[in-house]
Amino acid sequence: MSDYKLSASLQGHEDDVRGVSFPHPKFVLSASRDSTVRIWKLLSANPPQYDCSISSHGTAFINAITFLPPSANYPEGLIISGGKDTIIEVRQPGKAPEENAEALLLGHAHNVCALDTSADGDFVVSGSWDGSARVWRIGKWECEALLEGHGGSVWAVLAYDPKIIITGVDPIRSMPRGLLTLSFTGCADNLIRVFDRPGKLLHTIKGNTDVVRALCRVRLGHPSNADFASASNDGIIRLWKLDGRQVGELHGHENFIYSLVSLPSGELVSSGEDRTVRIWRGDECVQTITHPAISVWGVAACAENGDVVSGASDRIVRVFSRAKERQAEPEVMQAFEDSVKASSIPQQQVGEVNKEKLPGPEFLQQRSGTKEGQTVMIQELDGSISAHQWSQGAQQWVKVGTVVDAVGSSGKKIDYLGTDYDYLFDVDIEDGKPALKLPYNLSQNPYEAATKFIQDNELPMTYLDQVATFISTNTKGATIGQSTQPEPPGADPWGTGARYRPGESSSTSFPAPPASSRPKILPQKKYLSIKTANLRMIRKKIEELNERLIDEGSKDLSLNPSQLEVLETMMKPLEQTLSGSAAPTQAIIKGIDLVILIATTWPEADRLPGLDLLRLLAAVTPQTASYRSSSGTNLVNILERSGVFQDKDRANNIMLAVRAFSNLFETEKGRELADNEFDKVHSLVKSASEGNITNRTLAIAVTTLHVNFAVLITSASHSELPSSIDRGLALLDDLVTIIGATSDSEAAYRGLVAAGTLLGLGEELQTAAREVYFFERVLQKVEKAIKEPRIKAVVGEIRALLLEEEQ
Repeated sequence: MSDYKLSASLQGHEDDVRGVSFPHPKFVLSASRDSTVRIWKLLSANPPQYDCSISSHGTAFINAITFLPPSANYPEGLIISGGKDTIIEVRQPGKAPEENAEALLLGHAHNVCALDTSADGDFVVSGSWDGSARVWRIGKWECEALLEGHGGSVWAVLAYDPKIIITGVDPIRSMPRGLLTLSFTGCADNLIRVFDRPGKLLHTIKGNTDVVRALCRVRLGHPSNADFASASNDGIIRLWKLDGRQVGELHGHENFIYSLVSLPSGELVSSGEDRTVRIWRGDECVQTITHPAISVWGVAACAENGDVVSGASDRIVRVFSRAKERQAEPEVMQAFEDSVKASSIPQQQVGEVNKEKLPGPEFLQQRSGTKEGQTVMIQELDGSISAHQWSQGAQQWVKVGTVVDAVGSSGKKIDYLGTDYDYLFDVDIEDGKPALKLPYNLSQNPYEAATKFIQDNELPMTYLDQVATFISTNTKGATIGQSTQPEPPGADPWGTGARYRPGESSSTSFPAPPASSRPKILPQKKYLSIKTANLRMIRKKIEELNERLIDEGSKDLSLNPSQLEVLETMMKPLEQTLSGSAAPTQAIIKGIDLVILIATTWPEADRLPGLDLLRLLAAVTPQTASYRSSSGTNLVNILERSGVFQDKDRANNIMLAVRAFSNLFETEKGRELADNEFDKVHSLVKSASEGNITNRTLAIAVTTLHVNFAVLITSASHSELPSSIDRGLALLDDLVTIIGATSDSEAAYRGLVAAGTLLGLGEELQTAAREVYFFERVLQKVEKAIKEPRIKAVVGEIRALLLEEEQ
């Protein structure tokens, strides 16, 4: 059987392609972190050319996609996708993204990371970071079964047949409350669970040594006689019978495996963090397709013709075919091969390399490989190290990149956003964030650096201990101005082989730092802000909504060309200001009026992108706080009159407005406005959040605002003011309710930090906490519900404050 070769490279996504589907030879589906689902329709077969259209445009990363084949009720089939916003969207392929979806499936409490449809088209099954899988009846669009009992995030689901559902689990991330352990010990279950259709657990399957990331059926006739296969973070594909017997293992991947699928031929196809797609025949890897990317997130196969599609971190969807008539033109294939050869491979992906013992280029001519995908390092004549893989089909070594050294190891500084650092780590936030940069200087406290990184990137504080430990472990023995290794700086020290993923198991076990090394949490002294945003997506959404207003005859509300130009002109400087590489410009200030117009006068359903921009402007320029309308109305009163806080059905609008209030604290003018309008801000937020506090993002926004008010009124300039006690009591009253009601660890933590900071105002607040609000009961409830080290630590500090006053 011939090798797969490139058929087409489909470019259009603006961020990692996380999921792919290949329902028919005429079209491909892809889901991306750019918040879109795209349809790629085949226009011509020879050479293959595709047309791209957006099927769905969400508000957050889309991580999973599946397709329901055509039926009598749905002759075009249905595209089903899910992601970070917890909503599963069901959409007909022929509908435009602005048209209503067929259904929106609500029920998951966290990121939806896995989807599969039953072969009979009767149901879809979903898996989530919330530790559950759900079964949804097609057409009725209701959750008919909740599959519980998982020890962590459900990364993989498989509708094996009309009666059997199989799930795979990450035992470390998002465990049920009371079981959560944030460690890299790999001591949890790593189980595969088999359920019946109504949701009864039939049995569990042991044998995986790490997180189960993918599942697929194995076709009849496979030499192993397996029923299904699983893939794991340990780089092994395991073959199973339904009764739990393991009947085979496939070894070859050098890192995490993310996706797994069966071909019509009975072969298996996998993809992973080692940059490859691999084809497996029996127990042998027969072809390795290396990509010029960090991660190959997804792979799918066309059941009709056996072609394969991949989605990767370089934002490209690629189609591969064994049929010569469906392969790309020679120059296109050559360009792909050249891009692979030119790619850089961080040294940590290949382990320790002793240059003196490496063979020279002559090795490639004198020696053959022993198996498909075997990798060798070659020291080139110029001293560089290149990586080559053995192609069994071509019977030759193929260059797959150049090995580069680690940054931060030579004692030389690394420039990041205009500042020099000793280290610059790459942190990969799985299923929620693309790789983020974590800068660190040896003069910093690891916990302070970790806290700033978490706050800058809107990450849960559950990651604090892990990020701090990661920093400490990987700068061990390094001192200021001292080189830890002789190699010069190069690429990211974690590369692709050992990139750190907060909350996820890895092959390395990091010890938790001793409690004595943790700095005190209380009182909070710094203001918090929420500034991360995808400006390109915000602008695109505004433009789309503006077009719709025009089409619907609402020209009086729509933006004219000159206003659209103002919007476009402000985006680049706003991005630079948010990154810290530039100060606010006149272009940003000029856009404030326009953004407020969108956020407060457009139809309520269309205000989200305007409110998103407004909360960013509140953080980057004092002119936002100083803004006055033509009638002299300030920002707080403008938002009040817009009705955003009265429309409780639009919790996301309220959440962004609260974030805007929180971000005011970034500037002196903003703090002044928040101080002067405390009573109104407090009243608006309290009334809007009542009954909505179970909404995670809103709860975090509200508790962030309370943290900032707590920092303000306990500051030297405010703590002695008579109003501070009254304000502190009002905020404490809110926090008792929020902390007691929320099940989200991040909202609870921020609420506790705010409350603990307020207790620093003195005896009156502490007495009220003990005798009026019975705060000890609140503390007992939260530490019982959320067993995290940072919750335990802040609860301990609050108890010490209350006990100190009592004595």
